[in-house]
Amino acid sequence: MAKLGPPYTYEVADGVEAQDGRPSIGKTFKSIYAKEGVPALKNIETCWDMFSVSAKRNPDRNMLGVRKILADRKAGEYVWQTYKQVLDKVTKLGSAMRHVGVNPKDRAGIYGANTPEWFMSMEACNSQSVLCVPLYDTLGAEAVEYIIGHAEVSIVFVQDLKIPLMIQSLGKAKEFIKTFVSFGEIPEDQRAQIEAHGLAAYSWNQFLDLGEKNVCEFCPPKGEDICTIMYTSGTTGEPKGVLIKHESIVDLNTATEHFLNKLGEKLDENDIFFSFLPLAHIMDRCLEEYFVYIGASIGFWRGDVKLLTEDIAALKPTFFAGVPRVFDRIYTGLNAKIVAAGGIKKLLFDFGYKMKLKNIKNGKPQEKAAPLFDLLVFNKVKVGLGGGVRLILSGAAPLASHVEEFLRTTMCAPCIQGYGLTETCAGSFISLPNIISMQGTVGPPMPNIEARLESVPEMNYEALPKDPNTPARGEVCIRGKTVFAGYHKRPDLTEEALTSDGWFHTGDIGEWQKDGALKIIDRKKNIFKLSQGEYVAVENLENVYGLCHPVESIWVYGNSFESSLVAVVVPKRDVLEHWAAANGIQGSFEEICNNSEAKQFILKELGTTAKSSKLKGFEVIRGVHLEPEPFDVERDLLTPTYKKKRPQLLKHYEAVIAELYKGCRQ
Repeated sequence: MAKLGPPYTYEVADGVEAQDGRPSIGKTFKSIYAKEGVPALKNIETCWDMFSVSAKRNPDRNMLGVRKILADRKAGEYVWQTYKQVLDKVTKLGSAMRHVGVNPKDRAGIYGANTPEWFMSMEACNSQSVLCVPLYDTLGAEAVEYIIGHAEVSIVFVQDLKIPLMIQSLGKAKEFIKTFVSFGEIPEDQRAQIEAHGLAAYSWNQFLDLGEKNVCEFCPPKGEDICTIMYTSGTTGEPKGVLIKHESIVDLNTATEHFLNKLGEKLDENDIFFSFLPLAHIMDRCLEEYFVYIGASIGFWRGDVKLLTEDIAALKPTFFAGVPRVFDRIYTGLNAKIVAAGGIKKLLFDFGYKMKLKNIKNGKPQEKAAPLFDLLVFNKVKVGLGGGVRLILSGAAPLASHVEEFLRTTMCAPCIQGYGLTETCAGSFISLPNIISMQGTVGPPMPNIEARLESVPEMNYEALPKDPNTPARGEVCIRGKTVFAGYHKRPDLTEEALTSDGWFHTGDIGEWQKDGALKIIDRKKNIFKLSQGEYVAVENLENVYGLCHPVESIWVYGNSFESSLVAVVVPKRDVLEHWAAANGIQGSFEEICNNSEAKQFILKELGTTAKSSKLKGFEVIRGVHLEPEPFDVERDLLTPTYKKKRPQLLKHYEAVIAELYKGCRQ
């Protein structure tokens, strides 16, 4: 990494004081790595260029891999398709699309978990300037029907397991869909149902054969063309269709290349990417585009979270990208193994951890902080991610500080945290490895964007504080080529989010750090007023209460008709069961969660956390319900990227909330 000291940003524009009733605007900053310019990628203007140029450059290299299923139904080694083989299939798929009447600028839906077929369907869209409309594989029939109708999708590529749900979704959507393509075979009964709706149905091989017999020239897009309509998972209201240009994804990967080169962490054709985060989400989509551009290999998981570690062990990826929920599980699982090992092994781990962390905090890069303990202890931890990982990235949501510290210390690889939104192509800020002051932050801006804060007076966040010792805080605003073109068919929402001079208002609250990194501290929209007139920033409170030892996850609730806060807590099973055993309370985990003494124990622990964090009186939780089942996507309580869906949580726990407030009033 280039030897640069903090701050890792530089100022490009002064702030503007509040005027005419508008909030003040903070200073505008760019990454220090942008100062000398960001070199463009050669001969690359679109996502199609990123794939097609790489395929010609690396025809015989492994591109897409899946695990072979053996005769005993167990999974064997990864088997691969080369870049040339993938290009051949993409060509046929694109030709078949044109033959059945899908034209440039039409829309194609892709519905299913990550597979080579998903990726090839996307590239086939790129080859013919067709807009790709990804559908999360966790979406229900109602949401799928809405998106297909709203985007006016004319052809859908569907994973075999999702065919029944897609058939349920046809309803009003069948007026747009004309062609149905399965990732595999289509059982005859399902084919009959599809055709009864007036659609043409093709298995994967049938569609490839159709393209082979009806070859059509490529119709490549231009950089300014829309590449995809990516629907946000939607924590409130209907999903919004985010219009993303080809040049936006290319611009992000240009910045990624420049950033990695500056860090000395360059990736190349020998690297291996593990594909398990949804391709329907912008983070994984952009990462996979980048790995294709450099000629690397992409190995897919089997779609079962219980088999995740097996797939990782078989693939041995060199780059691992995850979301905080995945890293939380890794942290919890590894800690449980360390505790279970006990004795000399635990003593050795604890001593090595403290020593290495101390050296990291004193400025040593992680690979030089404790090489002996890396060899004796931490390389065994690294095996949990296959043993070959040399770069770890967390994104999509804030990573808990203690989990980030654990990863930085034990994984024997740089660990970085990123921040971005669908509307900014995922990668807007990224922390720097070996800069321990950036722990708990999302780092400085990527080299391709400008960033500033805007004051939020109703939340007491000031982007231009009068006191020089007070950090600038406010809504994070981003400008650059990666910013989206607008919301599909929603000019009102576009105008609300995008200023005339190109600034996108993220809705997130950030705080500039002295080293130029940004810390996300709150969410502008997640505020409400209690009956006594006090504003509550609920996301910030959940981050604070999430540090409480017995808490696995928490949803905090309040409204303007009540004077106090209540919460639904998913407790850590081992902690609560240990407490129950020590206090003579018997029963299943569900029964313990219903125990009034257990609720009082958790409430007391939350109160201790509130006091140590110096929360205000109205921010203290007064009633709690213990939920034995984690919040999940299946019950529509979380988005596919594990953000809380607050309206759905309220609907699900409406009766519980009513009882909690009844108890608070007594």
